[in-house]
Parts: sequence; structure tokens; C-alpha cells
Amino acid sequence: MAGDSRVQMDQDMEIGVTPREVKKLPKHLREAQISTERTHLIAEPAKKVRQRYVQKDGKCNVHHGNVQETYRYLSDLFTTLVDLRWRFSFLIFTLVYVVNWLFFGLLWWLIALIRGDLLHADEEGWTPCVENLNSFVSAFLFSIETETTIGYGYRVITEKCPEGIVLLLVQAILGSIVNAMMVGCMFVKISQPKNRAETLMFSHKAVISVRDNKLCLMFRVGDLRNSHIVEASIRAKLIRSQQTKEGEFIPLNQTDINIGFDTGDDRLFLVSPLIISHEINEKSPFWEMSQAQMEKEEFEIVVILEGMVEATGMTCQARSSYLDTEVLWGYRFTPVLSLEKGFYEVDYNSFHDIYETNTPSCSAKELAASLREGQLFSQLSPLTPDTKNLPLNPLSSPQLLSEPQNKKEEGEDEEGERGETNGSAATFGNQP
Repeated sequence: MAGDSRVQMDQDMEIGVTPREVKKLPKHLREAQISTERTHLIAEPAKKVRQRYVQKDGKCNVHHGNVQETYRYLSDLFTTLVDLRWRFSFLIFTLVYVVNWLFFGLLWWLIALIRGDLLHADEEGWTPCVENLNSFVSAFLFSIETETTIGYGYRVITEKCPEGIVLLLVQAILGSIVNAMMVGCMFVKISQPKNRAETLMFSHKAVISVRDNKLCLMFRVGDLRNSHIVEASIRAKLIRSQQTKEGEFIPLNQTDINIGFDTGDDRLFLVSPLIISHEINEKSPFWEMSQAQMEKEEFEIVVILEGMVEATGMTCQARSSYLDTEVLWGYRFTPVLSLEKGFYEVDYNSFHDIYETNTPSCSAKELAASLREGQLFSQLSPLTPDTKNLPLNPLSSPQLLSEPQNKKEEGEDEEGERGETNGSAATFGNQP
């Protein structure tokens, strides 16, 4: 009986239990089930976390898979070696030299073996190809001395060994090529301008606020070094999925964001931190986007700062990105530049600080329309009377007839005969 009741309880729990049967369950199970039901009823669907296209440190979050034509990497071997990680670079650097020394050491040992130098090395009057080369280890050491031009003087090649002279020439030439390639790869890898980009800063957040009666998208950039970036320029891309009118879905579509390309404002003199501004106008992808609509959108703004390193002349590129959750509406950046005695000081503690400001929540299109209407009304208001208190027939109103006459009568007292003439003309003009 106990077994049957336990089986029945298990079946009830699998199928679903009634509220009366819930009381029979343990307390923690009842609370868990009730909380789960409430969560399903009242919880709102959370916004899906967007995957970054470009990381905050500038690394692109893209992996290339299923590459069939791998031979293309070998066609550009130098770039492939430079792009490797440091641990692989050190491993290849060491292996290339060791394998090269072992290969030529084996050739020197084979020459000595074929000539019989290993067997007759101790005989008087025997001239070996390489003096004091009597084993593979000594041949390996002679290979290292030859390629690195150490020249201890204990093992030397003799003039009665033509095959050894040819091998010496081949090893010297190939050794120079290996040295040039390996040292060149290490030098380029060490002097890569990627390290220079570590001292270029981007603000953690981007903000939207009003500048000169126009909504603007802004972010801040700065350079921590005293050596400047020459010919610095900046550009921005909007990364957002798009569906065409024909139904084609374009994932991660890239759209240019104008941050001063037509006016030259994208050319920066990056001595102190600068606030980069994008005016949201008719050509902007945010033109019809209000604050409420922007909170529902999923997009990413990628910013790219390029320039030449002043010390080396190499081109440097720094990247960062802002997700839709990192674009704050109604904020501005805190000033970081202050005037001290004889110089300007930058406070990088406030580089990422922002403060809230009054900003309309409507779109830039609606803001521009309201500003145009307000400007038109301000231009027309001095020329038109108040239409709220006017009757249907303005000519029948004694107020409109008397006000111009009273004004002209005041003009008669101030201007004499000229005012009198103007007053009569105005009175004549106001007669029906």
C-alpha cells in the first residue's frame, strides 16, 4: 500500500497537482512552485544581451571557421609569423634555429664519415675536412660556430676539402636568410603599433543631448602620452541587422555615422581629451529614433581612431564600441580641462564621468519640426494681432479701429505736423 501511494504521488507530481494537493507537498516545494508560477505570470521578458561585434579593448569578436584554402596563409608567410601569438613566435623562433643547426651539423658529420675522417683522425699525416671533428656532437658545435660566426679557433675547415667549402658557402647564405627573416619578424612584432593603442582612451559611455538646438550623439577620446598621434582621424560605424524591402536579411549591416567628414571635424589635434559629436540630422540613422524607440533597438556603434605614431611613423589604429545599453539619453560629459598657472591640466579621474541634463525625449526629426514651427511663430507674432480675442469679422470690431487711431494721436503730440498727417492717413486707412 505504501508503495502504491508513493507511485501515485510521483505520477501526480509529473502530471501536475491541484491546489489542494499542493498542501501535501513539503514547504520548500510549495514555495518553489508558487514562486515559479508567479514568475511566469508577472515577469516581463528581459532584453536579450547583445553579443559584441568589437570588444571594448578593440579586439574583433569574429572567428574564421571552415577555411578550406589554408595555403593562402603560407603564401604570405611573413605576415603569418608576425600575427602569431608570442608563445608560438618564440617556439618557431627556437625551432628554426635548432633545426637549421642540426641539419647542417648532420651534413658536416656525413662529409667527415664519407671521407673517413672519423676513422683516421688520429693518424699522422691525415688531413681531415674539418680539424678536430670526430663525432656528431662536434659537428653540431661546428655548425653553430659557422652560422653564428663565433669562431673559437679549435675546429677549422681545411683547404683540401672542396665539398666542405661549398657547404660552408651554402650555410653562410642560408643562415643570413634565416637571421634576416627571424630577426625581422621579431622586430616587427615588438614594434607593432598595437601597443601604442593601449594609451588611447575612449569613454565608457556615449551620450545624447542637445547642442545648439540639435540632438547630438557624443563620446570622448583621449591620449595619455606626451608624444602625439600625427594626422589623427576618427570615424564611426553603426552595426545593426537590417531587412530590405525585398525580404533579404542582412546581419550586422554597417552604416557610416558622420562625425565631421564633410566639415573636416574628423581630423583631430589630440593634445587633450576631445568630445566627438555626431549631429543627428536627416542623413543620420538616428533621425527618427526617440528615446523610447532607442531603448527597444539593438545596435552597436564602432568607433575607429587612426593616426601615425610620432616616434616611429607607423600607422596606429585604436578601436572601441558602444552597445545600445551604453548610449545614455540626456547626459553630458564632465569637463576635464582646467587652467593652471602657466599650463592646462587634464584630470583623467573625470574622463568617464557624465552628468544628467534636460533633453527632450522626442526624436531629432520631431525636435527640428517643433523648432521650425516655433521660429516661424516668433517671426509672425509681431506682425499679427492676437487671434484668440478677435471676432469673426475683424472690420466690425471697434477695438481694432480705435487702437491705430490712439497710437497715431500719440504720434501727433511727439512729431507735430508729421504725426498729424500720419494719423489722418492711418484713420482714413482704417475706415470700412
